[in-house]
Amino acid sequence: MKAIWNNEVLAHSDATVVVEGNHYFPMAALDMRFFKPSDKKSTCPWKGIAHYYDVAVNGAVNEAAAWFYPTAKPQASQINNHVAFWKGVTVVKD
Repeated sequence: MKAIWNNEVLAHSDATVVVEGNHYFPMAALDMRFFKPSDKKSTCPWKGIAHYYDVAVNGAVNEAAAWFYPTAKPQASQINNHVAFWKGVTVVKD
């Protein structure tokens, strides 16, 4: 799977985890040149506290377009330190 935004590949992995229709990419699959920490956080009742990254590509910034759970709740532990995308980031089969 590949995550693409603004004509750049943000992440690439054959080992994504699908939860609620979202592909979660292992942290090692990310091209960290495109990710900036965000102060945004949100809470999911069964997954825990999500943290966000802003995605910055070719001078454009997509705020909080990637999220991850550094310490997911036990029932979602398979997505610990995996990143998912939204806000116009396209996830496609490689």
